Amino acid sequence: MSFFYNIFISLMIFGMKIFSLFNDKAKKGIQGRKESLRKVQTGFSKRDKVIWMHAASLGEYEQGLPVLEQLKDKLPDHKILITFFSPSGYENVIKKKNIADVVCYLPFDRKTLVKEFVSQMNVALFFTVKYEYWYNLLEELKQKGVKTYVISALFYDTQSFFTSHGKWFVRQLQRNIDWFFHQTEMSYALAKNVGLTKSSVTGDTRFDRVKQLQNQDNHVGFIKDFIGLDKAVVFGSSWQAEEKIAEEVLQGSPYAKLIIAPHDLKRVQHLRQIFPDAVLYSTIHEMAGNFKSRVLIIDSIGLLSKLYSYADIAVVGGGFHSAGLHNILEAATFGVPVIFGNHYLKNPEADELISADGGRSFENAGLAADFVMFLINNEEMMQVMSENAKRFIAEKPESTALIVKKILS
Repeated sequence: MSFFYNIFISLMIFGMKIFSLFNDKAKKGIQGRKESLRKVQTGFSKRDKVIWMHAASLGEYEQGLPVLEQLKDKLPDHKILITFFSPSGYENVIKKKNIADVVCYLPFDRKTLVKEFVSQMNVALFFTVKYEYWYNLLEELKQKGVKTYVISALFYDTQSFFTSHGKWFVRQLQRNIDWFFHQTEMSYALAKNVGLTKSSVTGDTRFDRVKQLQNQDNHVGFIKDFIGLDKAVVFGSSWQAEEKIAEEVLQGSPYAKLIIAPHDLKRVQHLRQIFPDAVLYSTIHEMAGNFKSRVLIIDSIGLLSKLYSYADIAVVGGGFHSAGLHNILEAATFGVPVIFGNHYLKNPEADELISADGGRSFENAGLAADFVMFLINNEEMMQVMSENAKRFIAEKPESTALIVKKILS
């Protein structure tokens, strides 16, 4: 089976190189990997003890970061490496101040590339986040005697481990992973059923992360003045479906202000066509408090989690199609009812929030818009959902502390 796995890796690399000729994101990933070896060679000496976190993309990075921060606090003499597979994660983190000594792309999972990369440093411990498994990498780390963990592990029954040809993958994980820290009881049970028994249920580290948001400075200039006495609906990481909801709410709720933060700033021009009277956040200071528009378009990054603190209702993007639901916890932590689409197979927290009556999902934009307008006009129900969302976050265990205690024991 390892032969076929390595054939798959070769085909994947070839396909990505071809795709990079037509896609900027893929091109960044190919070009960025050419710098990975040099970065670890210059960033670490062979004497440095390195804590290495790998994340597929930005969402996984956010899940792993609380653990990485506590490990660094407990082991201050260790250096930090963060690797990514996706440009969307790498590009976001490399541009900001971060905890790492080195941030780079993970080399493609060929034995020779992985061996050369790992040999450049003294890895004290390694953890990957959620379900990013590269088997040649894990094998090499095991041969080096590196303690290896999976943080916020999430197994679901359609993964290859639970198919007729999945035994090889399971054996690799049995041999090479020291401990799985599962997000959910279901994930734990599925893993145990196939023999992955070195594990425990510690919950989702993102809850620890979003709890911290409540205590940070969440002020965003001009937002309070823009909202005034109206209800504020924040559309976070919006796609086309969420834009459609915004259109309907604008027409049907005259006392609502809409704040739209698109998932990609390339959509700002499209949003300006849909909402020609909208204010851009980059020019809001020019309005001198004279806000005639009911729509504010956020044309800068890094504000969304703070904007949720101003919301009466949040509509979170990605759940109406296969792109995947964006972070609903950032809104819920501020006691905000959260509305989203029903495509969230890999987001068990969505089902939990719905069960707690702090959020609702809908199969199409029209139904979601109707419910948003209903909430705007139903203060009592909005308040109940708000309290439920806040309680849902508050009652979650301190996952990070449990994980770090186990790793260091």
